[in-house]
Amino acid sequence: MKENLSIFSSIDIKDLVQDLQELLSQNNISFLLGAGCSNKAGLPLMPQLTDEVLGHDVLSKKTEIILDSIRELFLGAKNATIEDYMSELVDFLSIAQRRIQRGASKSEVSIGDNDHASEELKDALNEIKKAIVSIVSKKEVDIAHHQRFVRAVHASLQAGKPRRMVDYIILNYDTLFEDALGLEKIHYVDGFIGAATGWWEPSIFQNNEIEARVYKVHGSIDWCLLEGDTLPRRVRKGINPDTSLEHVLIYPAATKYQESQRDPFAQLLNQVRKGLLPTEGNEKVLAICGYSFGDDHINIEIENALIQSKGRLTVAIFNKNDVPSGIIKKWIDNPAIADQIRIYSNKGYFHSATKMELDETLPWWKFEVLGRLLGGER
Repeated sequence: MKENLSIFSSIDIKDLVQDLQELLSQNNISFLLGAGCSNKAGLPLMPQLTDEVLGHDVLSKKTEIILDSIRELFLGAKNATIEDYMSELVDFLSIAQRRIQRGASKSEVSIGDNDHASEELKDALNEIKKAIVSIVSKKEVDIAHHQRFVRAVHASLQAGKPRRMVDYIILNYDTLFEDALGLEKIHYVDGFIGAATGWWEPSIFQNNEIEARVYKVHGSIDWCLLEGDTLPRRVRKGINPDTSLEHVLIYPAATKYQESQRDPFAQLLNQVRKGLLPTEGNEKVLAICGYSFGDDHINIEIENALIQSKGRLTVAIFNKNDVPSGIIKKWIDNPAIADQIRIYSNKGYFHSATKMELDETLPWWKFEVLGRLLGGER
């Protein structure tokens, strides 16, 4: 059942919605989109994904033992997820590999009561990745909200205006935005040349004839490494090449710096970093939806862009909390950047000295509602 949007026609709110539409129709705009956007399509949020991975039949007994030991290390931690466990596993793997490189007599790593060799840890990591790919790719998804969103961004907001290029910074592993852009006949690039099967060529991001650039800064379920390759291929599901392949994913937690320095992630982050800084004399807008701000290296990029833009970057944050908290509150409490941030929360709107707090809920932070509002619905 569709959510009632009548509150957005009220006297107090309708002008804010109009201002929002005008803001997001500006020429230089990026969207940062997280797991909340994929959830409405039928894909799991991180807690559910964690449970499904831990119970997946692709995991060997040895991997289950490693995961159980890692989970014990997180006892007492709040909301630890499979991404945390993977990051911990990568840390242990890095230690083992460093010992091997230095010729240590004991390269195994102790996790709980057991010692594990580098190859065991690598196998466990690959099995977890395979479980994630299996879970995400086998879900039946409803892509209608994604289509409605990109249609609003590229058609409704642009009615009567010149064509613009939009950047989509995607934190999820799924391909919902790529699929929606394709279904809506929007010409986009994602760093690969080819079709459903392609090879990495980041120079295509410089193509000025396109309408959208998609930056999958944490990788994708259809990215693979073929044997002997150092850069990913995009390989269509069901294809079995004549060489072994490994799924490539990145996990936004403690090991993000180490992982993000590896191509193509270093190239993607560099593209995103440059894209968030407006050129001299221009303004830039970054709209953030479906993201819980739990990824430090993404938060750092946003904060650095706010500071370095010298007031020319506006960040619109769609957040499910009633009032700003955590890193968002830190930003709006910083007088150097507070005026650049607009927060569309569950029960209000916050921008510099403007604070509107309501008793009623404002579901504009929801991906599916935002798409409808941008498309002109009330």
